[in-house]
Amino acid sequence: MAADSDSADPAGRCRLCTKAGAELFCRDGRRHYYRCKQCLLVFVPPMQLLSAVAEKAEYDLHQNDPDDPGYRRFLGRLFEPLQARLPPSSHGLDFGCGPASALPVMLAEAGHSVALYDRFYAPDRAVLQRRYDFITATEVVEHLHRPGAELRQLWALLRPGGVLALMTKLVVDGEAFARWHYKNDPTHVVFFSRETFAWLAAEWRAELEIIGQDVILLTRQS
Repeated sequence: MAADSDSADPAGRCRLCTKAGAELFCRDGRRHYYRCKQCLLVFVPPMQLLSAVAEKAEYDLHQNDPDDPGYRRFLGRLFEPLQARLPPSSHGLDFGCGPASALPVMLAEAGHSVALYDRFYAPDRAVLQRRYDFITATEVVEHLHRPGAELRQLWALLRPGGVLALMTKLVVDGEAFARWHYKNDPTHVVFFSRETFAWLAAEWRAELEIIGQDVILLTRQS
């Protein structure tokens, strides 16, 4: 009996658009990285993903201080353009907030209210049943094992005119990717490019803005 397309495909289906038949993009001593032909997402195959226990152990090593001026400057690359687009007293969600994120504090200082969600550190799924004026995810989407499903879920939570504000480093090309330190984090398992976000914006009929090297704003039109 012939194998089905998924079992015959070492990459499995694309995590974002679900298309089969991704091509090997890069390999190193630890992992393989495949690129989808349709949306150009680069992703690690299923058998090379960390378990939830190992993944959380990596996150527990992170030490982010909400009062650290350098950390705030880093998040300011997303905060400032987002704040410029928000009406006063907007209500938002910080998705993947971790144990201590400065961004909700910065947004609260600017007069907005922010709900928190993180599957390890703030796992209150009730916040995923509400509607929001904005949703932030800073250095989060590269960790998602099911980015297509999870990003669609977030998109559905936005009110018309709402903004999905992301921060993640972007794939440039194969040569740069091969020497890219960003791919070496074992919890980084999907990698987006400008072309990937353009594909996603077209699917969602969203307004797309890419600011600098790592800030992506997707605005819901209706």
